[in-house]
Amino acid sequence: MKRSSTGGLVYSTESGRMCPVCRQALAQCQCKSSAPAPAGDGVARVSRETKGRGGKSVTLVRGLALDPVALGVLGKQLRTACGSGGTVKDGVIEVQGDHCDRIIDTLTKSGHRAKRAGG
Repeated sequence: MKRSSTGGLVYSTESGRMCPVCRQALAQCQCKSSAPAPAGDGVARVSRETKGRGGKSVTLVRGLALDPVALGVLGKQLRTACGSGGTVKDGVIEVQGDHCDRIIDTLTKSGHRAKRAGG
């Protein structure tokens, strides 16, 4: 069996959950504070995509320079406004269904610059 370079101790009964990168307890994690700034120019690009989803359309929001927690909160607000499901993956908010216009309206009301991307 091959050992992964990022594998190792995940939980310790002494200190609880362990960081896989710096191998310290999460309370004393060194790499958490040096996380890179989120990429993006502050303009939310809203597009609709169907590739790789069995023909189902998904509305994507890219380009927001927010930390993962704030992005999750914004994703929850957008899903609630659309009355649909979705997720946040790799800095991209995915909302199930074609809700581009509604998402752009919600983003502009919450103070973000948003524009339609991809036709």
